[in-house]
Amino acid sequence: MPKTSITCLIIDDELSSQRVLQHFVSETEVLDLKATCNNAAEAFKYLQLHGTVDVLFLDINMPQQSGLDFYKTLKHPPQVIFTTAYPQYAVDGFEVNAVDYLLKPIAYDRFLTAINKVIHQSSPTETIDDFIILKENKTLHKVFYQDIQYVEAFGDYVKVHTEDSVIMTHSTFSKLLATLPDYFLRIHKSYSINLNRMNRLSGNQVTIDTHVIPIGQTYKQTVLKALNL
Repeated sequence: MPKTSITCLIIDDELSSQRVLQHFVSETEVLDLKATCNNAAEAFKYLQLHGTVDVLFLDINMPQQSGLDFYKTLKHPPQVIFTTAYPQYAVDGFEVNAVDYLLKPIAYDRFLTAINKVIHQSSPTETIDDFIILKENKTLHKVFYQDIQYVEAFGDYVKVHTEDSVIMTHSTFSKLLATLPDYFLRIHKSYSINLNRMNRLSGNQVTIDTHVIPIGQTYKQTVLKALNL
């Protein structure tokens, strides 16, 4: 059976940072926080006693041993999201294939972007269900990719259209498109469609249920190629 949650561990020597991350995790249904550690030694002991987790929220600048050095010592390292107040550590973090790098103070929207990267990068044998977490105002929506009909750029927001609802989330269009599976196709500067949901193509338009969506002139050949036409 597919996993229904992502287990995680917070490793940070600052109490205020711990509390922010704990709050963010508690607000994100897909996350299951197993423990909070004050330093690398506590984290190592936890992993030795309880086994690995799916992802670490790991502060880089900690006393005694940095988070980066600690991560490099792990024989079977889980996915890692580095957290720090020092932007100069970002390059070092990505050298060990970090999923993401969060600069303190961390905004919840940015936190969610990192979690969606974790979901997207999980292997098929370990993946959770095929969904994305979208924030609309103060509400979180769990939306399965297969239920999305199309997405639409709307200024500083993106409208995600499903059969039952339209969710308007604060994001750039390109950032959201990067999280979608391969069966989504951009057909216009402002639209990307779920090819599995398309009913027909006529001229410079595609139809999904009752929705008629324009095909941009520069995207027409890409659409035809994707449909083997």
